[in-house]
Amino acid sequence: MHKKFRYILLIFVILFAVCTSACVDQEEVSAQSTRSITDMAGRTVEIPADVDKAVATSPPATMLIYMLAPQKLAGWNFMPQGSQTYLKPEYQALPVIGGWFGKQDGNYETIISMGPDIIFEGYNSGGDVNSTINERQKKFGTIPVVGIESTIDAMAYAKSIKFMGYVLGEEERAGQLISFYKRTLNNVTVKVSQIPEDERKSVYYAEGTNGLLTDPQGSPHSQLIEICGGINVAECPIEQGYGRSEVSIEQVLQWDPEVIITGDPNFYKNVYEDPLWQDITAVKNDEVYLYPDAPFCWFDRPPGINRIIGIPWTAKVLYPQEFSDLDLRGHVKEFYSEFYHYELSEDEIDGLLNPAAAGN
Repeated sequence: MHKKFRYILLIFVILFAVCTSACVDQEEVSAQSTRSITDMAGRTVEIPADVDKAVATSPPATMLIYMLAPQKLAGWNFMPQGSQTYLKPEYQALPVIGGWFGKQDGNYETIISMGPDIIFEGYNSGGDVNSTINERQKKFGTIPVVGIESTIDAMAYAKSIKFMGYVLGEEERAGQLISFYKRTLNNVTVKVSQIPEDERKSVYYAEGTNGLLTDPQGSPHSQLIEICGGINVAECPIEQGYGRSEVSIEQVLQWDPEVIITGDPNFYKNVYEDPLWQDITAVKNDEVYLYPDAPFCWFDRPPGINRIIGIPWTAKVLYPQEFSDLDLRGHVKEFYSEFYHYELSEDEIDGLLNPAAAGN
């Protein structure tokens, strides 16, 4: 009887040890399924250890998800231009979920129903940032909302690329994108710094079908002008939010820019025949340029990481002689491969660099 009791006790001890070990292992697994991070707004957020599905509330952050980890992007804020050409079928098929940016057409229920692991809320410095993000968090419930800054400052893209790479578990890819960005930016800014002030080109950013909407110096929408050594001639108040300050043709005539940059194909098509614009130096000298916009704009709208390729393009537009040794075609090919996961043909590069002829 004594031996039998000891045998039963031994079995009980073994079972207890196994169960305890299993419970500890389960606790460890549970603890490892999430991690605590500090987002770019300084908030402590608990997120999944492995993020498999992500969305963002505005295009700059959405594009950054796509650039770093396209397989983890769950939806677009809007369908990219030329998506059938420059996006693989699986990314063309992603739903359009809207968001909170220019259009303010996001829908909480729609996004929640998709079951994302994480939601990125892009924001700009200034204002009551935390209350905006915290309100968003209340609406999204248990889905963690992570604040990400500097997605519209073309001089500070590295911070947001690095941070999002860390959150998405794509640190190596983030490093590759940052390397391209810094190399491209540095090549342009170093050379621009050597251009005397009195030799810098005056530039007007023409928006809208009549060209009489613009963004002055200090606006994120016209930032590439200053980065690439141009002088933004527009002297008007910055229109907050979506931008696009209204000006008159009389003001543009007075400013008399040497170069006009536009994203509106109708304005570009008509400006050389429009008598109102005939006396402007840029028009007389055939210095009006339509920037490429597929699958995302190179110059503006959205003013996100997509503009990295717009830096060498703008520099070459403003100062073709100073940047005669800049291999723009090579930059374009590398950028589309690294950032958009798409290998361009030579004909496609031709089409991108001549958007008016290509009908982009």
